[in-house]
Amino acid sequence: MNRSRVYARLWHGLLAAVVVGSLLTQIVLTAQGSPGPDGVVEPVVTRFVRLFSFFTIQSNILLLIVTVTLAVNPERDGRLWRVIRLDAMLGIIITGLVYATVLAGTTNPTGAGWWSNLGFHYVAPWWALLGWLLFGPRARMDGRTLGWTVVWPVLWIGYTFAHGAVTDWYPYPFASVTEIGYGAAIRNMAFVVLIAVLFGVTLWGLDRRLPGGRVVAPVRVSEAHPGKTEECADPSGAGGASIASSGSERQR
Repeated sequence: MNRSRVYARLWHGLLAAVVVGSLLTQIVLTAQGSPGPDGVVEPVVTRFVRLFSFFTIQSNILLLIVTVTLAVNPERDGRLWRVIRLDAMLGIIITGLVYATVLAGTTNPTGAGWWSNLGFHYVAPWWALLGWLLFGPRARMDGRTLGWTVVWPVLWIGYTFAHGAVTDWYPYPFASVTEIGYGAAIRNMAFVVLIAVLFGVTLWGLDRRLPGGRVVAPVRVSEAHPGKTEECADPSGAGGASIASSGSERQR
């Protein structure tokens, strides 16, 4: 087996273990419950709905999906997988940046919560980014993938505002309409989307230029059948990742 594949599997497998440990710890803490600022312990269903409403938790779940599949197959590919992978990368990077610059001073986790916080906000983001830089796989990004990637953050923003309007609860202070009003909350959320787009474009550019990738075969019009497209030959011999004329998707 190629040595780089072994290292990649170990890297992604260890990251998956960190994320699983952090998630399980947080789930246990949520199940146990703790009094809020008003001294009231919320019902268990409410606690879990709120837990999975956090961008941090959703980002780490997406990252877990990606790291597990890459631990199994470091050359994983597929149209849907590409979107999930880019969402995971962008989500976890934003999670690390926003926590370090905005939220770290507003929280004081202790005990087991300190360890889950460490995994979610400090280990996972930069371990994932470094792993992407070191192991890829590349090339796995294109304009279509980038376009679909913004769907999840936009849906999360819409859900956050809708859920907050019904329950008067918001996962983050910068999104709290109750505290800062709709104007400031929408502006803050739009800024998060802008950051995601900028990072997405940056990763897309790096994905096409960093070593270790494979040539993505373009789609051209068939000369024999002008209305039909076909996949060009892959000069690397590694196989293309574009959509063939039948529209079927090939995974590695």
